[in-house]
Amino acid sequence: MDDKSLKKLPLKMRPFDTEKLKISKYKFSSRLIVGTGKYKDMEETLRCVEASGAEMVTLAIRRTNLGQSDNSPNLLDYISPSKYTLLPNTAGCYTAEEAFRTLLLARELLDGHCLVKLEVLGNPETLYPNVVETVSAAKKLVAEGFEVMVYTSDDPIIAKKLEDIGCIAIMPLGSLIGSGQGILNPLNLKLIVENANVPVIMDAGIGTASDAARAMELGCEAVLVNSAIAAAGQPEQMATAIKQAVESGRNAFQAKPMKKKNYSASPSSPVEGIIEKKIKS
Repeated sequence: MDDKSLKKLPLKMRPFDTEKLKISKYKFSSRLIVGTGKYKDMEETLRCVEASGAEMVTLAIRRTNLGQSDNSPNLLDYISPSKYTLLPNTAGCYTAEEAFRTLLLARELLDGHCLVKLEVLGNPETLYPNVVETVSAAKKLVAEGFEVMVYTSDDPIIAKKLEDIGCIAIMPLGSLIGSGQGILNPLNLKLIVENANVPVIMDAGIGTASDAARAMELGCEAVLVNSAIAAAGQPEQMATAIKQAVESGRNAFQAKPMKKKNYSASPSSPVEGIIEKKIKS
C-alpha cells in the first residue's frame, strides 16, 4: 500500500510504522529480508517468501541455479526479479578474491545487477566472518562500482571501518549462522547501531520470532532470516510469525520504551488522592 492510500485509512487502521526502509537509493515497505536456501523445494521457497512479506530476497550465487544449468530448477522461475529485489551473496567464499570473482559472475548473470551482499567466511565449522578478508573484498567491490551490503562480526570498530569504505548497509551477526541462538551480545549490536550512518541489518543467528523483535527493538533497520524459517516445523507459519515480530519490534523501538530502573519500584496506579480509611477504635 502506498503512502497516499495509507493516509486515506482511519487512524486506528493505519500501521504505526509507515516509514520505508531506505538502503542507498532503494526503498522497501518490509523490514524483513529472507534467504532462499535450505527449503525442501522451490515451491516451498516461494510460499515462505510470500508469507514473509519480504521484498528483498538473498541468494547464494555459488549454490543457486540462475540459468547456468538445465538440469535443475531455475530460482528465477519462482522468485521473479520483476517482483523482488534480488540480493546475490557470496556464501561459501573464504577469501576476498573468491568473493570478488563470485560477484562479478553475479553481475553478469543478472544483467549488470550491482546490489550485492558480501560475506567472507573464516572456516566451515563456525561460518564466522573473516573480517580481514571482508575489509579487503569490500574495498575492491566498492571501487568496482558495486553497492555492498556486508556481513560482519559484532565488532563496532570493524563495522565503522566497513561503513567508511563505502558499504551501504552493515550486517552484523547476532550469533553464528544457522545456530538459532539469537542475539548473544546485544550491547555490541547497540553500539554499532548508535554509531552507524547507514542501515544496520541483523544477519545470522535468529532462531525464532522473538529474536527478530529484539533486534528491531535494539534499533536495527531490518533483519535477514533464512534458517529460522526453513528449519521450522511449519516454515510458512514461522515466516508469518517473524514478519509480525519485525513489525512489532520496530513499533516498540519507535514508541521509545521506558527506561529500566534498579531498586526503584514505581506502582502502575497513581498514589496521589488515595482515600484513606479511618479505623474506628
